[in-house]
Amino acid sequence: MMNDSASQINANEFGEGTNQIETPQTETGENVATSNANDAVTTPNDSAVDSSAVAARTQQIEYLKAQVEERSTQYMRIAADFENYRKRTQKEKEELDVQVKRNTITELLSVVDNFERARSQIKPQNDGEMNIHKSYQGVYKLLVDSLKRLGVSPMRPEGEPFDPNLHEAVMREPTDEHPEGTVLEELVRGYYLGDRVLRHAMVKVAAPPEDAPPVQEESQPSEDNG
Repeated sequence: MMNDSASQINANEFGEGTNQIETPQTETGENVATSNANDAVTTPNDSAVDSSAVAARTQQIEYLKAQVEERSTQYMRIAADFENYRKRTQKEKEELDVQVKRNTITELLSVVDNFERARSQIKPQNDGEMNIHKSYQGVYKLLVDSLKRLGVSPMRPEGEPFDPNLHEAVMREPTDEHPEGTVLEELVRGYYLGDRVLRHAMVKVAAPPEDAPPVQEESQPSEDNG
């Protein structure tokens, strides 16, 4: 009898314990089931917020990329403009140097011309005159050597066809020994400075011995009409 009563009491206690099991609650006192339901409701809103944030970040990144590309393009344009400016100023400087050099050397060519005239016209008659002749011819040689070092070289046009880019015709001489337009004599020497003409040569050019008579066309008799 005692055992049956104990079993009944235990069963009642077990049953009562089973009935007293409560639904778990959160720290705020809300049921877990209610919380899960709320989470299920708010999840789509959180996804929408995340998508908006990603879109905003993506738009900001694209904007920054465009800014970087624009700055890079501006930098390259400025660098190209500067390089063109540097080349242009360098070319202008070189052309100015050449022009100054040309003007200076051109002024010295008249001195060279006078030395050459003296050498061709003065004929020393004694030892004293010969010593003087050799003295100023030494100065002439020194001047010519200096011009050579600067890139000056003389033209040699005799026997060549006349070229208006190199020569200036100041005389024409009729002759049948040379073709027409041949340079017979260089009256004033021309010079190059490097590969450019420093001074045109004044020359005498061959002309035909006689001018050919003009050719006249024979008149054709007109045909009678009818």
